[in-house]
Amino acid sequence: MDGRTTEQKFDIAVAGGSFAGLALVRGLVQALGSDLRIAIIDRAAKPGVAPNDGRAFAIWAGAKAVLTNLGVWDAIAPDAQPMTSIEISDSALSDGIRPTRLTYDALTDDGAPAAYMVPAAALASALFASIEDEPSVTWIAPAEAESLSLGTHSADVALRDGSHISASLVVAADGRTSKLRDAAGITTLRRGYDQTGIVATVKFGEPHNGVAIQHFLPGGPFAILPLKDNRACITWSAAREEAARVTALDDEGFLAELDLRIGGRFGSIALDGPRQSWPLDIVVPRELIAPRFALIGDAAHGVHPVAGQGVNLAFRDAAALIEVIADAARLGLDIGSGPHLEIYQRWRRFDSLMSASLYDGINRIFSVDGIVLRAGRGAALGALDHVGSIKKLILAEAAGLTGELPKLARGEAV
Repeated sequence: MDGRTTEQKFDIAVAGGSFAGLALVRGLVQALGSDLRIAIIDRAAKPGVAPNDGRAFAIWAGAKAVLTNLGVWDAIAPDAQPMTSIEISDSALSDGIRPTRLTYDALTDDGAPAAYMVPAAALASALFASIEDEPSVTWIAPAEAESLSLGTHSADVALRDGSHISASLVVAADGRTSKLRDAAGITTLRRGYDQTGIVATVKFGEPHNGVAIQHFLPGGPFAILPLKDNRACITWSAAREEAARVTALDDEGFLAELDLRIGGRFGSIALDGPRQSWPLDIVVPRELIAPRFALIGDAAHGVHPVAGQGVNLAFRDAAALIEVIADAARLGLDIGSGPHLEIYQRWRRFDSLMSASLYDGINRIFSVDGIVLRAGRGAALGALDHVGSIKKLILAEAAGLTGELPKLARGEAV
């Protein structure tokens, strides 16, 4: 899988073998066949395979359409749990009763599930398998891109081991702390939250029936997201001090904290995988492109996980970039330089900025405690719950079915 030399030349080099990078490469191979020589640079010896990753993602209808049209959904489907409904509450942890303020039937207009919960490992493995044996794809792993030099005719990526890669276009899919983004001179707006993200997989004693629950608690949102086999992914944004206390507990103590927040809704609970945690922040790049360079995924928008939309934004990035690169390549244009990259930036920039701002705002509004504020939020959510047309619009937006969508998200071939 390695086979690197001192210097290799490619049409496209992708730094990062996670969801966005793998989807991009899969789409380019599907659209252009072996016409492009593509390199994937990743720190993992086998990019895309993460059996110990306890995360799970809400794959909304728009992202599912992308994955379906990339030919990978059939491999994911056995592990995908459809959401049947979504419940939202806003209360203090000490409240004896936590009334549901807002409910959604999680269905699109055609009656299909609006979202599925998919384990990270299943998603990554399916994407990896779809391109693992492609002859036009060279895997450079384990390796790490350290720096970047952008030239008139090509871009040069320096790897940690001293070797170099030359490409007409370099795509950074290497996360919100992207080294290549910094090396390209793209500055970011970054702000840390006084919150830590905690993820754990649990198994319930009683059926969850596909219900997804979002509790807005004073320290941050606490989500119960249904998985196959009566399991659930707990996604919890906790105040930093509280998170430090909770993550230091043994399994029994940690489960007691979860049960306090779940409130016995689904009977007994047991851990069914590793616990994970990380500090939360927001990262918004000022640009999504530079000469012979583009950003996708978390490198292009590090958003708060409150709405579970990060990976869905990543798939929209990949779908848009696949489309503009394929169009340019078929016209015989230089894929690393030209108006198509500006089209990609205009296409994705607004969505990225609006999403980052929206999720930041939701987290801030609901993390402020107080009886009066909570009563006001409850009244607003209760009023919204009775306006079906607005609820449909919000669900369609969350599902990624509105706006100017890439062809892959519309169910069309590129």
